[in-house]
Amino acid sequence: MPLTMNKEVFITCAVTGSGGTQDRSPHVPRSPKQIAESAIEAARAGAAIVHCHVRDPETGAPSRRLDLYREVTERIRESEVDVVLNLTAGMGGDMVFGPTERPLPLQEAGTDMVGAAERVEHVAQCLPEICTLDCGTMNFAEADYVMTNTPGMLRAMGSMMTALGVKPEIEAFDTGHLWFAKELVKEGVLDSPALVQLCMGVPWGAPDDLNTFMAMVNNVPEDWTFSAFALGRNQMAYAAAAVLAGGNVRVGLEDNLWLDKGVLATNAQLVERAVGVVEGMGARVIGPAEVREKLGLVKRAPK
Repeated sequence: MPLTMNKEVFITCAVTGSGGTQDRSPHVPRSPKQIAESAIEAARAGAAIVHCHVRDPETGAPSRRLDLYREVTERIRESEVDVVLNLTAGMGGDMVFGPTERPLPLQEAGTDMVGAAERVEHVAQCLPEICTLDCGTMNFAEADYVMTNTPGMLRAMGSMMTALGVKPEIEAFDTGHLWFAKELVKEGVLDSPALVQLCMGVPWGAPDDLNTFMAMVNNVPEDWTFSAFALGRNQMAYAAAAVLAGGNVRVGLEDNLWLDKGVLATNAQLVERAVGVVEGMGARVIGPAEVREKLGLVKRAPK
């Protein structure tokens, strides 16, 4: 497939994530105030979209608390900086199995399984422009942890997001996830054209080699919009690869903690570096107003 480089690129900053990075860098935000401030700084640096998880303010552990999401979104909305809000809906599908000879019952520590409505409740209350929909189940990095998103759960969550008028960002960790995402559009669960995030190098999904990346790109329908990222040292290389392949860019501390070897990054610094990559390729970085127009997003007040 011949490449058509994207000349008008939006940058998403994934601000904090839910991984165990809270003690690996002082720049990983924990409290709603810290998360909002880091998101605002990323927006000032050139991010049109901020993708937000929340964490327990004391421990830094991942959380689904509605009050934390409300505080983050209110702080961002009340700032003078305009940015598109993207909230995760990936929490609540975590299964940690027991030993290989006795996988059941599930381990209490780390297991967090709730229903579709509860997984989407913070989206319904905060009404961001975008929320994520992890479009498949997969073994996910740690020993016996499985990220669980069944077809029934995804149909239910996707229908709720569509009814709320919040655009799902399909998180595709492998080609089969794109296959199912196209089925959701075919069934009318999700609207077309859809928005996709290609997640590269996440153990044990699609590896971040270029052959696999182009297989992912070639499975995205031509009228859909996609972004892409890779973890760690390949984050900026994939900023360039995504633009060259016709897509958009995601960077941020959810995916990578380092600016240079031995130098811990802030979200704003990673966005600034990505802006330099995009502009150095001869493309233009677009802002939140243009992103809303491009994706058909509506900025709304929370309930």
